[in-house]
Amino acid sequence: MSIRFGRVVASFPVHRFAAVLILGFGAACATQTPEMSPGTPTGAGAASDDFSPQTLAAGRQVFRFDTFGDEQFWTDTARMHEVVQKSVSPTMALSVGLKVDADAIPADVAAAIKGGKVDLNDPATTVTLLKLNAVVGLNGTVTTVNGKDNLTRLGITCALCHSTVDNSFSKGIGHRKDGWPNRDLNVGAIIALSPAVTPAQKAVYNSWGPGKYDPRFNIDGKSTPLVLPPAYGLARVRNETYTAEGPISYWNAYVAVTQMHGHGNFSDPRLGINIRQTPDMVGPKLGSLRAYQHSIEAPTPPAGSFDSEASARGRVVFNQNCVTCHVGANNTDNNSGVLHAPSQTGQDASYALRTANKAYRTTPLRGLWQHPPYFHDGSAATLEDAVTHYNNFRRLGLSAAQQRDLVQYLKSL
Repeated sequence: MSIRFGRVVASFPVHRFAAVLILGFGAACATQTPEMSPGTPTGAGAASDDFSPQTLAAGRQVFRFDTFGDEQFWTDTARMHEVVQKSVSPTMALSVGLKVDADAIPADVAAAIKGGKVDLNDPATTVTLLKLNAVVGLNGTVTTVNGKDNLTRLGITCALCHSTVDNSFSKGIGHRKDGWPNRDLNVGAIIALSPAVTPAQKAVYNSWGPGKYDPRFNIDGKSTPLVLPPAYGLARVRNETYTAEGPISYWNAYVAVTQMHGHGNFSDPRLGINIRQTPDMVGPKLGSLRAYQHSIEAPTPPAGSFDSEASARGRVVFNQNCVTCHVGANNTDNNSGVLHAPSQTGQDASYALRTANKAYRTTPLRGLWQHPPYFHDGSAATLEDAVTHYNNFRRLGLSAAQQRDLVQYLKSL
């Protein structure tokens, strides 16, 4: 199956598209970069940020609400508007990890919800929330005919996977927390609701589970889902992706066009991808988006969330055993261009082998307390598991007490 948006030029072999329906949610968003030579991947060049208040405000608007025209896919091809209109109640939406922005709900509606006067098992209530622009990461067009609201268009934004809420109103409903990965979001289960998906594809999507997504399944037909990464603390990180194909601008462009299905351009000769779409609804907005993404700082650990004395001891352990790879202010040697073969880290090689570099970067360490599970595939459920893995694999010889102290230090980052 192939998908056409206006005028599209893509160099994918036809058989690669025949393998799977092109469905995917965004792991990030695109970013503007200088013009590059034809053989250079999109977003691989240097770029600078404008942190003026006007630019950051515009970038936040793009991050939260802009679909880059991806309604053409999610509505016309995936028909997700039909699914939501008929079947997705607020209760169901919350159960698959979608979040609701409490600040977008009028006071009288909020009071009615609190008072049990709103039917949270009725899909019509979800349509109302979309009309209020209150569902994080979804952008719906709602028309009213004879007093009934109808969802006619539906698209997704960066915030779907890379924002959550603080649950201040109730579980899944609260103030936005941009850049925090939504580890409750069951992307695969949501995609599997599409009537355009085959039973075989549904089985794959439903196998991923909450907080995971495979950003290449619609390219090569293989499934090795990744943990949704944080989108905070990126300003001083050279390569945002687990496998370091390029800087954040590269990965953002890849996802905006090939996964979110925004109407824009992406090229990477290493992967045989060359997508050109007219008009470009992505590029003109992305300088401000990049600046906003880079302005989001990593969250500080909550008071009392770690033992400060143990953390101080753990820092000594860290400096003695971990700084060969976790170097500098961002704790990654990839800022110097270093990559690690899976065999060097004891990580499963399946995903890396599907990528341009065939290797993993050292993950920057920031806000670790906030986003379990760990490693690219979530194979370490806790920081304790991550420390145990490296103590065993690297034969560090850490005592149980040293491992506990090291965990407390990681929680402090």
